[in-house]
Amino acid sequence: MKSVALIDYGSGNLRSAEKALVRAAAGTARIVVTNDPETVRAADAVVLPGVGAFAACMAALSERTGVIEAMNEAVGGRGVPFLGICVGMQLMATRGLEFGVTPGLGWIEADVRRIEPADPSLKVPHMGWNSLEVVTDLPILAGLKGGAPVYFTHSFAMFPEDSAHVAAYVDHGGRFPAAVARDNLAGVQFHPEKSQAAGLRLLADFLEWRP
Repeated sequence: MKSVALIDYGSGNLRSAEKALVRAAAGTARIVVTNDPETVRAADAVVLPGVGAFAACMAALSERTGVIEAMNEAVGGRGVPFLGICVGMQLMATRGLEFGVTPGLGWIEADVRRIEPADPSLKVPHMGWNSLEVVTDLPILAGLKGGAPVYFTHSFAMFPEDSAHVAAYVDHGGRFPAAVARDNLAGVQFHPEKSQAAGLRLLADFLEWRP
């Protein structure tokens, strides 16, 4: 049975992500919550959750000895499918610009910076349900092309240098990336584990993804 390493580095959405992945898998994959490098290295897919500040999340991930190296081997070396959720997506970037400059994983050339709605009546954090503008044929987003809303809660977003790495946009007083993708890498700024049927469809499609 396919094994999916859900990285445990103390993220606040870890358990909700686990429950959603188990439900989406419906017995077709084994969801393993882990910070063991060997388990990550051998996994058939990797999911990185995340909520909170970029710098704090990157520091917590770095403190798990050998985990980043194992992720690099599995995702970069063997090419297994990867999904980053919320800050887990942001950590894929070159750097985060929250509370100073913090290097990220560097998997996608991008900055993570605060969103600034043009309409001052729109609040930050961006919280609530929004539909996406999907601009790619990425299979894991196929279920969202019909306009099904997904749930956001964030103040920062990833802005790739190459727009070809943007898989979907959302509008909150201005258009900004809501999903990114490159090769076997995918990331979503929203929370599929909080997005009801649309989120479960995305996770199920990720589990079937063969990039």
